[in-house]
Amino acid sequence: MNTFKSLTVSAVLAVLISGCGSTAPIISTPIENIDSSPIKVSELTQKEKHTWGHLDLVKDTIPGMSVDKAYSEIIKNNKGETVIVAVIDTGIDIDHEDLSDVIWTNKKEIPNNGIDDDKNGYVDDVHGWNFLGDAYNEQLEFVRILASKDTSNPDYARAKAEYDEEYEKYTGLKTNYEQFLQQLNAADEIVSKHLNKKDYTQEDVNNIKDEDEKLKQSVALLKYVYSLDMDSVSDFRKQLNEGIEQFNDRLNYNLNLTFKGRLNGDNPDDMSTKYYGNGNVKPSKKDESHGTHVAGIIAAERNNGKGVNGVANNVKIMSVRTVPNGDEYDKDIALAIRYAVDNGAKVINGSFGKYYSPHSDWVRDALAYASKHDVLVVKAAGNEGEDLDKKAVYPNDQVNNGPEVSETFITVGALEPKYGANMVASFSNYGKINADVFAPGAKIYSTTPENEYDTKGGTSMAAPAVAGVAALIRSYYPKLSAAQVKKILMDSGLAIKTNVVVGGDKGNVKPFGDLSKSGKMVNAYNALIMASKL
Repeated sequence: MNTFKSLTVSAVLAVLISGCGSTAPIISTPIENIDSSPIKVSELTQKEKHTWGHLDLVKDTIPGMSVDKAYSEIIKNNKGETVIVAVIDTGIDIDHEDLSDVIWTNKKEIPNNGIDDDKNGYVDDVHGWNFLGDAYNEQLEFVRILASKDTSNPDYARAKAEYDEEYEKYTGLKTNYEQFLQQLNAADEIVSKHLNKKDYTQEDVNNIKDEDEKLKQSVALLKYVYSLDMDSVSDFRKQLNEGIEQFNDRLNYNLNLTFKGRLNGDNPDDMSTKYYGNGNVKPSKKDESHGTHVAGIIAAERNNGKGVNGVANNVKIMSVRTVPNGDEYDKDIALAIRYAVDNGAKVINGSFGKYYSPHSDWVRDALAYASKHDVLVVKAAGNEGEDLDKKAVYPNDQVNNGPEVSETFITVGALEPKYGANMVASFSNYGKINADVFAPGAKIYSTTPENEYDTKGGTSMAAPAVAGVAALIRSYYPKLSAAQVKKILMDSGLAIKTNVVVGGDKGNVKPFGDLSKSGKMVNAYNALIMASKL
């Protein structure tokens, strides 16, 4: 049984005389009184943790997208059209048990014959294309600027200052994590020996009353770990080790001035060559899991008794491996967008971004191309808690907050699984001009390589949630244009009037409505209702 604070629920149900196809009239929850919803104060169950992005704010008091409600009350057994969603990302495990049946196949291409059967310039692009070739690790864009030693570059001085700050920051973080891991291991050993068991619980730790000084210090440290909402010491140890690995990657590759990551033989500053890479869209190693996680959020096979349910059914995922462990190249992104458009994608998900972009015009041209060809591009806002109206993140569809080149480009910020003042993820970028909507992005459970599943957080997870809703709309209402789908996503969301903490800074509190152009969080249920009326 959930426990709630004592607040009055005044959401009223209204009947709309419209439906999906030949369905009966559907019931809509008006959103004008959503701020009177109760606040959930009990811990999320394991099932809620794994599915919260699909839950309903009114029914579950969790700021999900009402996906389950949309299926049970609107979609039901209706058959929609298949929609191709291109995932421009790291490689995708196309053999994953929860994804293998939803992977796009280019029926015009004969697998592994070394011939460009469909004459699109890409040989054996059976499930998409890999612009990275055999590469994965890469520098950050501002490191490339420094490595060029071109002091005439207007971004050089800014890049140098950022490099010095970043190198010091990640060196310090690596040291701190390593020291904490040592302390954790020592405390774990002492407590395990005292309890005479390795697999102890938080209750076991809380019940320790021994006055031994080393034991008291160890218990205090473990109590601190449990206070961080950790299920176990081993989970926290795993996070520390993953953090150390990420910091090593940052220092050894991303911030390494002499590292050469590009292996495909192509010049990233010359747009005259376009057909490079290969048809292997899978991850280069198990740790290359980002694209697989994103794909699962969009379209993991629903109700197959395995892992997770994706937001959308009737989807085929086109894998476009373009994003390395570092900053993507503008040329690769521009060509990846055009590849997806030319090969039938109706929605493109882009869970990537950077703050320097020497060829941003190439990418904007590609976004305009997608818009011209009726393709919706869903983009993650970024994870630095920045105001995008003051600091540009790339790719974007405008310059200096000026006119947009695309009617079909939508930028998504991230929500936490808790309604109220802390519902905006502390890492999420935002912007009244340059962020469009918010969606579930923190603590999202989805597919990872080799038939595994894991929880990850970021606007990288919020964007595919919205891409999934967009795919639902395009599947069940295929006559709607991409521009109309964007408008539906923005207009049908839940308009929250609550003041929220921004950027994790408790001194920075703003109305939720001021953090994006729409002032809303995406809601699949209301989106399908609005789509049916259009």
